[in-house]
Amino acid sequence: MTPPRIEPLAPPYSPETQALFDLVMPEGMEPLLLFRTLATSSRIFPRFMRAGVLDRGPLAIRDRELVIHRTTARCGAAYEWGVHAAAFARPLELDDAWIRATVEASADDPTWEPQQAALVRMCDELHADASISDATWSDLREHFDEPQVLELIYTAGLYHAVSFLCNGLRLPPEPFAEPWPGA
Repeated sequence: MTPPRIEPLAPPYSPETQALFDLVMPEGMEPLLLFRTLATSSRIFPRFMRAGVLDRGPLAIRDRELVIHRTTARCGAAYEWGVHAAAFARPLELDDAWIRATVEASADDPTWEPQQAALVRMCDELHADASISDATWSDLREHFDEPQVLELIYTAGLYHAVSFLCNGLRLPPEPFAEPWPGA
């Protein structure tokens, strides 16, 4: 395994950096490698930490996680996909088949209910063409209102950026992360 391309920040952390870690990390847990690496930039790190969507927003957490899982899977971002599979999918009691399907299944797979199929299709289209077809838009609007659709698109875009960071930095998996299917 190759080391990350940028050496992550090591403790002790400044009060400002610790405050940003505290926005998203459970008490007593070491900040994620991604966060510690981004913390080496006083410009990027605060912007990144405040751009997130892991707070209580207009989406059901399962819908949000499906968008994050599918987007990071399409980007081949095993680091971020594995973190979310362990930290969110498992606590939501999403099973192995669901988790694996976020990487391997098409939008037409029987794993997905119609609402979930629309989300998978949206992620796939945004990844492939940076756009959403009229048919997929119509499917999304059957299940989500406008603020939710905006959040869905934003989440997919944000996790493309997260995937670019994880892959570009060559971040190794977190020790607790779910392994990539077939790895």
